Amino acid sequence: MNLFRHRPGGLPARLPALVLLCAAVGCSSADGGTSAAVPRPTAKTVKLCRDLDEALPSKVDGRGRRDPEPASALTAGWGDPAIILRCGVERPPKMVDPKVAQGQDADAVAGGVNGVDWLMEKRDGGGYRFTTAGRLAYVEVTVPKDADSSSVLIDLASAIKKQVPKGIAD
Repeated sequence: MNLFRHRPGGLPARLPALVLLCAAVGCSSADGGTSAAVPRPTAKTVKLCRDLDEALPSKVDGRGRRDPEPASALTAGWGDPAIILRCGVERPPKMVDPKVAQGQDADAVAGGVNGVDWLMEKRDGGGYRFTTAGRLAYVEVTVPKDADSSSVLIDLASAIKKQVPKGIAD
């Protein structure tokens, strides 16, 4: 039996589905590169996110900027393992959960850093996901367990305050 023989419906036929799956869930490539799913916000939110991308710092938590694949003004990254920012994401379900607002959810907490309000969610395997609250676009930042979350949020606060005004996101 020849394992390398191409058959209809084999790997070449399934490759586009695999690429779409990686784009949706954020797979990493073998060369150590990082990928992140690109959000699909409204045109108004895309403009805010592009403006934010231009204002983002070159370093976050001492890590140099290293954007994920595919290249997009809606995503940014720093370091390896990467701190990933995605602008224009949908509102997280936990953001409207009354348990979170009352401090009764051990896996999600609301708070603010340098004038930017965040929902903090613990991630399986360590690290956190932060999503802005009270801004015209939801900005999500995933922080690996080896990063200083406070430093990350402080480093990003100025750009977010400047480019994503307060308000209710679409």
